[in-house]
Amino acid sequence: MTTRVILDSVDLSVTRGELVAIMGPSGAGKSTLLNIISGITTPDSGHVFVAQTYLRGTTATERAALRRSSFGTVHQRGNLIEALTMEENVALPLELNGERPRRACQQARLLLTDQGLGDVCELFPHQVSGGQRQLAAVLAALSSHRDIILADEPTGALDSAAGDEVMRLIRAHIDAGATGLFVTHDARDAAWADRVIYLKDGTITSDTGTSMSTATLLGGETR
Repeated sequence: MTTRVILDSVDLSVTRGELVAIMGPSGAGKSTLLNIISGITTPDSGHVFVAQTYLRGTTATERAALRRSSFGTVHQRGNLIEALTMEENVALPLELNGERPRRACQQARLLLTDQGLGDVCELFPHQVSGGQRQLAAVLAALSSHRDIILADEPTGALDSAAGDEVMRLIRAHIDAGATGLFVTHDARDAAWADRVIYLKDGTITSDTGTSMSTATLLGGETR
């Protein structure tokens, strides 16, 4: 069997209050990097520390609990549950954090209304536009004040106005004290970041903002 190195000696540290854009060609390892940071994918070698937790020393159950408590994740086309209404989708992370369902739905309705989505609260994801879905997905990721935001092409299917609103929400959450990384091909989105990292063939070829001497090591993940 032929193995292929997806990421090789990637050395990266991201601090609280920092938003980092990850750019590079298709197949560079951008999405894999996000999956390693969130504990979905385990690297073959190296060390990953998230919120002072050494991921290699945790079980799959512990990593899932960390994702549930600390991560807000945004996917390109909106990671919404089709069987739940828009309001219920935004409320779900709040419920997972221990909020009572009634109170969680009230908070979710307020969040949606503040973004001009009050009229879609009772609708299901397939009944609304792509921009509305994506904005609701961002609100769901941010609703319970997760410490770490990971976004994979969060504006990829949106027009420029909707994309700017998504990035504004993410930027405001990071400025309030969270940590964020997002994958993008769009220089307009990257302009919202504090740093831009370029990946090529699994290696960081450029990091616009920092010395990496104290970075977290994500090394040698192969498939």
